Amino acid sequence: MARAELPLTTPPRSLCILRFSALGDVTHMTPVVRTLQREWPETRLTWIVGKAEHTLVGDIPGVDFAVFDKAAGWAGYRDLWRQLRGQRFDVLLHNQFALRANIASLGIRADLRLGYDRARSRDLHGLFINARIPPHPGQHVIDIYFSFIETLGLRRRHMVWDIPVPEAAEARARALTPDDTPTLVISPCSSHALRNWTVAGCARVADHAARRHGLRVLITGGPSEVERETGAAIAAQAETAPENLVGQTSIKEMLALLGRATAVVSPDSGPAHMANAMGTPVIGLYACTNPGRARPYYSGQWCVDRYDEASRRELGRPASEIRWGTKIERPGVMALITPEDVIERLDALMAAGAPRAIPPET
Repeated sequence: MARAELPLTTPPRSLCILRFSALGDVTHMTPVVRTLQREWPETRLTWIVGKAEHTLVGDIPGVDFAVFDKAAGWAGYRDLWRQLRGQRFDVLLHNQFALRANIASLGIRADLRLGYDRARSRDLHGLFINARIPPHPGQHVIDIYFSFIETLGLRRRHMVWDIPVPEAAEARARALTPDDTPTLVISPCSSHALRNWTVAGCARVADHAARRHGLRVLITGGPSEVERETGAAIAAQAETAPENLVGQTSIKEMLALLGRATAVVSPDSGPAHMANAMGTPVIGLYACTNPGRARPYYSGQWCVDRYDEASRRELGRPASEIRWGTKIERPGVMALITPEDVIERLDALMAAGAPRAIPPET
């Protein structure tokens, strides 16, 4: 494939984004999409997104969505390619380098196929692209995603998420979090079980939040068996009777609820980044993953960081000596985070007035 000339001298007529999972990554991509809409308003945008993720962002106006059901196996690929049949794009942002994404890209016709630099490529990614973003060691995921459109020639960022929330979802969230009731949301589970914090720790934090700060505590999560068991265990162990909403909210209701919360406690997970998108401060719990790369973007000062300790214990080296973005997903790693660590950050956040996370756009 011939390498295209970059940066572009004129806006493309059409641009396709390949980023179908997961909820957190799709949330990270949203301000990039918003920037494209503002800077290149005439460019037709198509976003290939996962089935669950489409529930979160699929009503963003001005974007055509092609939904990929990765759970459907080969039928999912065929359905995606059917949705894209007859289309050709000036630019493909090949933003997901997993083998599944590389296969999906075979059905996308595009002149410029922009992907990752060699250092961050995996799963034969280089065979499916004809141009690369420049290497930038040590970037947060959002900064990586923005580097795709910066490589195209855009320099201004619009740090706006503005994910639509239906009125019914807002109404449900208002009922659960009245205006006069400050609320702490504990979202204890990630899509990777080894990133989940301890039940005992969550229960201790819930009790402290209720007793010390008068916060109403809600436990949230999806409908999986692990999440339901974890939510029930936290509610049973806590002495202050937090309300267990695990499995009882849709994705849009969860988004609205996170937006109305005073603060959120969560490991590296989709809800942590959804809360950031809504401007809510997040006490992120990081030991398995590097908060420098994966923290809630505007809540770095509130995160608990035991990643270096995990690296030294599990890998025998400080975090500064391992590959950026290395995941240390091993049993017991999240237990390096103590209840006292999280309580200290919660107290500091509340003492600061629980400031909203997103600053005014410049």
